[in-house]
Amino acid sequence: MIEAALLTSQEPLSIAMLKKLFNNEVGTKQVTECIEVLSEDWADSGIELVRVASGWRFQARAEMQLFLNRLNPPKTPRYSRAVLETLAIIAYYQPVTRGDIEEIRGISVSSSILKTLKARGWVDQVGHRNVPGKPELFATTQQFLNDLGVCALEELPPLEELGALIEMQAKDSEVLEPESGNQSMIPEGH
Repeated sequence: MIEAALLTSQEPLSIAMLKKLFNNEVGTKQVTECIEVLSEDWADSGIELVRVASGWRFQARAEMQLFLNRLNPPKTPRYSRAVLETLAIIAYYQPVTRGDIEEIRGISVSSSILKTLKARGWVDQVGHRNVPGKPELFATTQQFLNDLGVCALEELPPLEELGALIEMQAKDSEVLEPESGNQSMIPEGH
C-alpha cells in the first residue's frame, strides 16, 4: 500500500500521511520500517526512494537523468543573477525583509524578483518584523527544499561555494550569450 501511494503521488508523502492509509492504526515505527524495506527493494533499480523536506518520494536516480532527458528534454528556467542572489540571501539569512536583502546586495530589490520567487513556490511571506512600517519577512518554503532534493537548510552548500557557482554561471552565460546579460540557471526539481 505504501509503495503504491509513493509511486502514484505527485507530491512527497510524510509519515503522518502514510499512516492515514491505515486509518492511523499503524504506528510510525511500522511505517518507517516499511520505508526502509522499500528503499532496499529498489536499491538496484534506476529509481530510488528519497526523503525530502515534506516527506518521502520515489525519483529517478541522477545517473538515469541523461537518458530520461532524451524522452522529454528539460526546459530549464533561466533566472537572472539578481533573482539567484535574492534567493540565496533569503535561504541563508531567513527570515529577512526586503530592506535586509537590499542592504546585503547593495542595490534595491525589484518587486518582480520577489514575485518570481513566490510564483515558483520557493519563497513566502512568513510574518512582519516588529519595527515601524512592519515590513514583511520572507523565508524559503518546503517546496524550495523539495525541488533541491534536501530535507533541511543545513544541507545546502556553504554560502562561499554558492557565491562561486553564481559567479561561474554568470561568466559562462556572458561568454555563451553576450546579448542576454547575466543569466543563470537553477535546475527543476527531481
